[in-house]
Amino acid sequence: MPWLQLTLEAGDLDAETLSDWFEQHGAVSVTLVDAADQPLFEPEPGTTPLWSATRLTAMFEADTDAEALAAQLRQDFGAAAQKRLSTSLLEDQDWERVWLDQFHPMQFGERLWVCPAGKLPPHGENPVIVDLDPGLAFGTGTHATTALCLEWLDANPPRDQVVLDYGSGSGILAVAALKLGAAELWAVDIDEQALLSTRDNAVRNNVEARLHTLFPAALRERTFDLLLANILANPLIKLAPELAGRVRSGGSIVLSGILADQADAVREAYVPWFQLSDTVEKDGWVRLQGERI
Repeated sequence: MPWLQLTLEAGDLDAETLSDWFEQHGAVSVTLVDAADQPLFEPEPGTTPLWSATRLTAMFEADTDAEALAAQLRQDFGAAAQKRLSTSLLEDQDWERVWLDQFHPMQFGERLWVCPAGKLPPHGENPVIVDLDPGLAFGTGTHATTALCLEWLDANPPRDQVVLDYGSGSGILAVAALKLGAAELWAVDIDEQALLSTRDNAVRNNVEARLHTLFPAALRERTFDLLLANILANPLIKLAPELAGRVRSGGSIVLSGILADQADAVREAYVPWFQLSDTVEKDGWVRLQGERI
């Protein structure tokens, strides 16, 4: 069946209050999105920050009286709010399929591909394919930070190496490393959903036999040939002694999730233990890589 879609630019009104208002008036779903391409990084624990320009999209059953809703919005929030409200009728579709159809095989480096279910690379000799759909946990290869790590793995296949993926997310880096020949992969995350996603994607790619998933506290004393950490700058800085201690002498480290203007601070945190090479930048994000001294 079709759905009535109401879209409202929050402006100077509180977005969460508006969201509650829509739900109280019968919305079956309310989505808040950034209306001005304003990124939010590393919120304080316990906070749920929103953008300075927020757009709300509320879905109602098709027979909902849109004019009555608009009039009530005007009464409760003023004429300016009503003027920013737009309505449309949305035909029903298989939304999950529509969403997945937007994703296509993506190439990283020369041989590595990330492909949604049922889709294969258009060309290439002996491609290494990671079979992965978008999911609940972050990381499908579409973000620059993930792409930077995948490109490094393609250029530096971890054949026969024992690898630590610290902050595994969807498991895309873990699976890619295993498909590129890693002997063992230890995937660590603080989010149980991320570990489940990592395990599921490993099973999907037939590499689960060489995968270990665990919380950081369960890692115990162990060193690795390669450590991948695609998280964020502040955690990377705080974790520098811990992560450095996880890499054997002569082993490699790859750090991402770093904005360009944060690179110097992250580099400074790791130079006591690593010989770091030049940063590599993509879309305002950078990757640091180096060898354990």
